[in-house]
Amino acid sequence: MERRKFIKNLAATAVTGSILTGTITETMASKKEKEVIAHYVLFWLKDDLTKQEVNDFTGFFEELKSIPNIKSLHYGPPANTHQRDVVDNSFSYNLLVYFDTMEDVDTYENHPIHLAAIDKYSKNWTKVVVHDSVIKM
Repeated sequence: MERRKFIKNLAATAVTGSILTGTITETMASKKEKEVIAHYVLFWLKDDLTKQEVNDFTGFFEELKSIPNIKSLHYGPPANTHQRDVVDNSFSYNLLVYFDTMEDVDTYENHPIHLAAIDKYSKNWTKVVVHDSVIKM
């Protein structure tokens, strides 16, 4: 009698295990890595700007926040990291914007708010470098 219970339980466990394993495998296979576009911009501001003008430059980033399709927007000055050959903290501000698609990047680049902000604040910088990357999340 005990042997029958053992075999019955073993069979039930095997079926349940294969169902669960199949479900987990299917879920893992169907879950693809999500990709986003990272738009990373470095700004070098003019040396003759006052401290207040440098601080006021953050208005540029705040204006950009209202552009549609931005997933997230972050900005700030360089960190006070240790000096090493690979570290370049010569920039004044950086901007990091995430987008879901390249179409969203295109909308951002050509959006009137973006173009107006560039027109308004470009007098403050001497150099801008843009890096766009596809990031796996």
